[in-house]
Amino acid sequence: QVQLVESGGGLVQAGGSLRLSCAASGSIFGFYAMAWYRQAPGQQRELVAAITSRGSTNYGSSVKGRFTISRDDAKNTISLQMNSLKPEDTAVYYCLYSDTDFHTWGQGTQVTVSS
Repeated sequence: QVQLVESGGGLVQAGGSLRLSCAASGSIFGFYAMAWYRQAPGQQRELVAAITSRGSTNYGSSVKGRFTISRDDAKNTISLQMNSLKPEDTAVYYCLYSDTDFHTWGQGTQVTVSS
């Protein structure tokens, strides 16, 4: 089993920045990918950013150029630096851990961007 703990959400004005972190613990072996998804009220969960074990990244089209995902394998942690935040970035942000046999979600952290 792998457990995820997210942190860093909050309230920020449009144009501001936030940094989210997600720490994984438990039975972590081999290669794994991690990602951030978000879900706004009444909408489907969507990919924000993902990073593979090799460090390859993928971003949702709405956040490209504003958000940066990174990972620290020594700490089994990923971070999401969010700059130039917009009100439409308001959502619950979820961390995802995925390896060849298992995947799990974090509990979610609220990000609210005021106009």
